[in-house]
Amino acid sequence: MTDISFTQNRELSWLKFDQRVLEEANDKDVPILERLRFFSIFDTNLEEFFMVRVGSLSDFKNLKKKPVDSKSGMTSDEQIEAILTECIDLYRKKDQVYEQIVDDLKVNGINLLKVSELNEKDRKSVEYYFNTKIEPILNFQVVDRVHPFPRLPNLALCVLFSLVGQKDEESKNIGLIQVPDKIKRYLKINDTTFVFIEDIIKEFGYQVFEGYDVVNKYIISLTRNTDISYDDDDYDIDQDFRDYMKGKLKKRKRLHPVRIEVDQDLSDSSVEFLTKKFDLEKEDVLVTKSLMQAGFLFGLAEDLPDNIKSKHSYKPFSPQASVMVDPTRKMIDQINDKDIFLSFPYESMDPVIRLLEEAAEDDTVVSIKITLYRIAHDSKIAKALIKASENGKDVIVLMELRARFDEDNNILWSSKLEDAGCKILYGFDNYKTHSKICLITRVDYQGNINYITQVATGNYNEKTAKLYTDFSLMTSNGAIGLDAKDLFDNVMLGNLEGEYKNLMVSPKSMQDGLDKLIDEQIRIQEESGNGYIRLKLNSISDRILIEKLSEASNAGVKIVMLVRGITCILPDIKDRTENVEIYSIVGRFLEHHRVYQFGKGDCAKVYISSADFMTRNIRHRMEVAVPIYDDVIKKRIIKFMDLMLSDDVKIRKMLSNGEYTKVQNINNIDAQATLASHAKKRSLQAEEDRAAEKVAKRNQRKHKNNISEERKNLKKRRNYLQRIADIFRK
Repeated sequence: MTDISFTQNRELSWLKFDQRVLEEANDKDVPILERLRFFSIFDTNLEEFFMVRVGSLSDFKNLKKKPVDSKSGMTSDEQIEAILTECIDLYRKKDQVYEQIVDDLKVNGINLLKVSELNEKDRKSVEYYFNTKIEPILNFQVVDRVHPFPRLPNLALCVLFSLVGQKDEESKNIGLIQVPDKIKRYLKINDTTFVFIEDIIKEFGYQVFEGYDVVNKYIISLTRNTDISYDDDDYDIDQDFRDYMKGKLKKRKRLHPVRIEVDQDLSDSSVEFLTKKFDLEKEDVLVTKSLMQAGFLFGLAEDLPDNIKSKHSYKPFSPQASVMVDPTRKMIDQINDKDIFLSFPYESMDPVIRLLEEAAEDDTVVSIKITLYRIAHDSKIAKALIKASENGKDVIVLMELRARFDEDNNILWSSKLEDAGCKILYGFDNYKTHSKICLITRVDYQGNINYITQVATGNYNEKTAKLYTDFSLMTSNGAIGLDAKDLFDNVMLGNLEGEYKNLMVSPKSMQDGLDKLIDEQIRIQEESGNGYIRLKLNSISDRILIEKLSEASNAGVKIVMLVRGITCILPDIKDRTENVEIYSIVGRFLEHHRVYQFGKGDCAKVYISSADFMTRNIRHRMEVAVPIYDDVIKKRIIKFMDLMLSDDVKIRKMLSNGEYTKVQNINNIDAQATLASHAKKRSLQAEEDRAAEKVAKRNQRKHKNNISEERKNLKKRRNYLQRIADIFRK
């Protein structure tokens, strides 16, 4: 597996993905406020990339023998060098896109201004705000021999001033003001005009440094390595795991810096000062003339008047009611009748919540077992589990505390769930639990045991279910239920080597199952020439699976992949991937499903899964893939895959060099917009059908009542005539 002719480095591939996000921010066909949000997403993505990926690579710097990337042959040092080189061009594009967005906002009456661009009246107003609201809470100091440079936290945003003593010009110092994180990052001048707090501090911050003149000033943003290790070599067996995780999270704020962003070109002496203070190289200092730490732009866009927001944003869309779900019937009864399938965010997550809420109250439910990775801060899912436990159900929650950047929320909920009587498990040593599976066990009044199993591609999170595209299957299939029972039994035993007849579960049975499914398509290709594999993933980087797909391609199997992010396999490489096509979609919603399709038509084997084709997912996490046995649902997923690949608005095709190109727009198909439109139409039609059914039933009842009334009247007339006849006879 040393052949790197058909593979590429995962980090450089990820940067190409984030560049596709930036391209959405530059797309004139996207509403201007959505472009602002895409810019925000691009920037926060890049922040996390440096915190996690560059952070983890920097951990290898002190090793004598540095590991080599199996897809590019590069050491960790070489990868960091390549990343920083790539970022030079990426930052240039970022600045260009931001400048264009600011100009286009201005054309539409929205102003993101610097203090220097304000009129005299507004400037005085901003200075007053600085003196009364900002200056009293500032954390500032002069850096000198007795006032050392402070230890800045991760994502610290600071304004630095080069100072010269007014009485002693030889006295040269650095003044530092940390931008407060307790106030908004922007000041609203009027309904549509904003200035940023760091620029206000840069403009008026000199006032706090009495006795000094300012000769230069610039803004910096510090990024630290946050890829803390969760290995258990420092874990005391008697220590509560929640306390252990709390200690780990405190370390995150103190880890080594990996990047400094500055808002202007600096002198060599200033660069030397920064690199020395943060123990970095000059290549780690990245110049960006555009906004830093831009995550707050979502809030700024929401702070605009409603008429402007509606005019310059996507048309509002709310998840629709699923046509597979009858709102008048219990979820448990419906799932016992047939499998139910949901597609987020086009359809609402409410049926999953309803299922758990019903299970919490249902006398026949004896237990609920579930894996939780990321849940909402105000989680209805967790509240339903708490209710179930309070009602005497056996509730077992495998809570993954190591869900990066959601650790605090998971720690909080694990404590609440445990206080309510739920049994809390924390997964496996060195293996994260990333699966999304729930098992409800029922014992009916005749003593029969049956199961309802729910498996999804995304988290039990009501918030992200409105933003991420995911699938959810709810089934009463007994065979799947037994596999789910065995899975949770193995969790209780700490066994990762379980065997399953239907589910594929990493790290063991999923590896074996995927190999067999790929081999089957190779055999079909040899026998009939109809070998076919189609995959929808977030990322693919596992070298072993890449080799297996290359083997299938060389055998002639047609392989089509829709991969949103990291793609370490290259298409159309002679003798390696000539039968591989790779596409990517970045759109309004974050593409998050994982779908595995092996074969075509009625013979296709289709799975939905929580696992990407990454080494961490397939070999170092507990993940679950569930087969789709219901023909209606299987056809729906295949049709969905057809639609996604027919997109010619948002889709891009990967070239053999790893670059992406837009496909020719012929039919103007935006798959996400089409799915949203179809969901609305289906939901509306279902609502109309239900209304028509109510009218029909009402008319039927009315008709029956009319017939009954006519019969009564007829009977009365017969009785009356009979009495007349009796009188005449007498």
